[in-house]
This record gives sequence, C-alpha cells and structure tokens, in this order.
Amino acid sequence: MSYGLRIGLVLAGLVVVLITLFTFERPPVLSVQSGFRGTGEVQVYNPRTLANVVIPANQVPPAIAPVPDVGPRAGQVYQNVTVLGDLSVGAFTRLMAAMTQWIAPEQGCQYCHVGNNMADEGIYTKQVSRRMLQMVRHINEQWTSHVEEAGVTCYTCHRGKGIPAQVWTSAGNELSVPGTGMATVATGQNIAAPAINVTSLPNDPFTAFLWRDTPIRVIGNDPLSGGNPRSIKQAEWTYALMVHMSQALGVNCTFCHNSRSFFDWEQSAPTRVNAWYGIRMVRDINNNYVESLRPNFPPHRLGPHGDTLKVSCGTCHQGAYAPLFGAPMARDYPELARVNLTAPIAVPPR
Repeated sequence: MSYGLRIGLVLAGLVVVLITLFTFERPPVLSVQSGFRGTGEVQVYNPRTLANVVIPANQVPPAIAPVPDVGPRAGQVYQNVTVLGDLSVGAFTRLMAAMTQWIAPEQGCQYCHVGNNMADEGIYTKQVSRRMLQMVRHINEQWTSHVEEAGVTCYTCHRGKGIPAQVWTSAGNELSVPGTGMATVATGQNIAAPAINVTSLPNDPFTAFLWRDTPIRVIGNDPLSGGNPRSIKQAEWTYALMVHMSQALGVNCTFCHNSRSFFDWEQSAPTRVNAWYGIRMVRDINNNYVESLRPNFPPHRLGPHGDTLKVSCGTCHQGAYAPLFGAPMARDYPELARVNLTAPIAVPPR
C-alpha cells in the first residue's frame, strides 16, 4: 500500500470518527415506553444530556417562607401599586423578594425601580413587569387546561435572567398575502436555525403558528388528492413547528402521536390534547400580553422587524417534558392565582 493511500485512509478514518462524535449520540441511551407495544411510542433520552444540561436548567429555587396575609394592604401603604395592591404588606414584600430572585438576582430592585423612589414610572422594566404579573395570573387562572395544577411563576421562563433564554422575534417569513397560504413567500429554508434543531426546514415556524393563527394541520380528511388543498411547503412549515416542540420538550414525536397514524386524534396520547391547548396559550400570551407591550420597549429590545421578544414552547420547557419537571412552584405563591375562574374550554378538533 502506497504512503499516500495510507495517509488517505487515516484521514478518512478521522473524518468518520469526528462525524460520529459530533453528529450521533453515543450509547448507552435510555428508552421509556409511553404507549402500547408495537406503536413505536417510546421516548429515548441521552443520560449525559439529562445530567449535564436538562436537569441543571430545570432546578427549582427554594421558596421563601410564607407570611400571614393580614394587616394593611400594599395599595394602602405604598404608592402606585396597581396589580398587587390587594396583598398585605408582608405578602407583597415576600413576592417582590421572590421576583427579584427569579428575574434579576444580580441587579436587585434597581432592575425595575429608579433609585429609592419605588413609585417612579421612568423605567420600562417596571411597566413590563406589571403586565407580566397580570399575564402570570391569567395563565394560572385561565389556562389550567395546559399548565394544570403546577401553574407558572416568573421563574418558569426567566430562570434568574432578565430576558428568558429562549425567546424569538419574527424572521420576516410571515404570511404577506392573506388567503394564499405559505406558498407565496420565502420560508428561510436551509439556514439550519437552532430553533428547528438545525434542520433544513423553514427557520421561523413561530410567526405563523405561535403569533398568527395559521392552520397547522396539513393532512386532509379526504383520501383523494383533490380533497386536500395543502401544499408540500405548508407541510414543511408544520414539520418545523413539530421539530421545535420535540426539541423544546426533549421528547420524540410519539410523545403525542401514535406512529401508526400520526393525524388520528383517537389514536393519539392524551399529551396531544395538552399540546393543543399549549399552542393556543402561547398565541394568547404573545398577542395579548407580550406584543401589547411593544410601545413600552426601547428599540434595542425589539427584533429586526420591530416586534417584541416573544415566547415559544422552549421558553418554559427548556428541554423538559414539563417545565421544571412539573414542580408546582405556583402552589407556594398563591398570590399569582388568587381568583379561581372557570373559563370556557374549547374542544380540540378531531
């Protein structure tokens, strides 16, 4: 064998090793059966990713000891308390301390307040945090169909950061011509965006599905080809959203779907219903809370197309099938869901 050939084989072997190390996951892996045998409903987990990434990112901070909700109300003692004025001074102070820990542990109170004048409105983060408190209460009271008894707190998204780690703004691929679907606009394919797990699918499934109310379903009910007006491009956009959801929750497609019939609701897992509500909850949050704050944000806190930093499935889940692995943090802070409202619950299409 010639010297050049030996060198070539060595280099080829190194390329194979590098591709194997940085493209594929080495064994062992964990598999958990989540449905009937033979349907492929199995979740596969990498124990190293769980130990080094997912579990550390979903640790729950210790709760501050509760205080009796007695005595003067915060709205009677402090100025300009418009959302939490119904709490006692003690309960109000405890929640403020917890929010500081959840959102701005390094900056402290000055992240939302100007100097010692706590009533000052001169900083945008105070206006934003007020609206976010209303949003958290709204989620805990109106979206139990998705968050269930665990509920949410500010920490669910923020995890000790002023800006949550996984937020998004429009990539400019949104629908530009109403009624014509996504076939008329660029999709941003082959960009290998992290939000879609570096696949060649459209890089912005969020604008269409988690901000706009674009139909997600692309499988028709009619077996004949003429009965389904959806295009392959629209299917790719839907797949991009599904890839994001799979990555955000750290699960396979079969966490929600039965592999023998992905479209059939009757054969799907109950988690698919929960996901259906989750998509609509995220739309509600992005449209009625986050985007409503657009005038309050300075230009550097907006995306290149002028929209706000919005939420996706990954903002709360961060690689876990349930945010913080289902830890019921809201139970320790009932002030974040004081009113037990029963909202009309929509029925998922079947």
